[in-house]
Amino acid sequence: MTHLVATHLATRATLSIADLGSCDVNGSYRHLFDRPGWRYVGVDLAPGANVDVILKTPYRLPFASASLDVFVSGQAFEHVEYFWLTWLEMVRVLRPGGMIILIAPSRGPEHRFPVDCWRFYPDAYAALARYGDLDLLEVHTDWEPDAVEDSASWGDTVGVFCKRRQSFGRRLLLELASRLRSLTIPQSR
Repeated sequence: MTHLVATHLATRATLSIADLGSCDVNGSYRHLFDRPGWRYVGVDLAPGANVDVILKTPYRLPFASASLDVFVSGQAFEHVEYFWLTWLEMVRVLRPGGMIILIAPSRGPEHRFPVDCWRFYPDAYAALARYGDLDLLEVHTDWEPDAVEDSASWGDTVGVFCKRRQSFGRRLLLELASRLRSLTIPQSR
């Protein structure tokens, strides 16, 4: 994440950033976004360290459409049963030209928190980009085991996505689709 922030965001004077799955279980990204002019908000399903906004459901984010510059999520998507619904919500709240930085496991043992449903590869990120009508700027997967024994079984797929600037008609259509989707959101456990 440090490299991604330096590569894709460092030149930006002002940013509004949301971090989905922000609870500090084994580390946090907050310090990477602690810069003048940058506003970071941690978002999660339960209260805890580094959580500023507690969600009722991961399928409806409490942010206005096109209100955020950056949405990050690291090691959380595998815990979202219907990740595609959450993805479309992240896209909805992102401003045109805004970025999503997504890190999710490509391999690793089951680790329920409270569920562990998915693993992701570069083709999955390409599909997410198409599904959300975003540009996929960068994607890679850690295919080789880490030298550190505790981390050897884990690997991540990392992606950077950019929201395209859209016509008024396309924005209107996407907003309507989002409102219709909100009527069919599964209930959280």
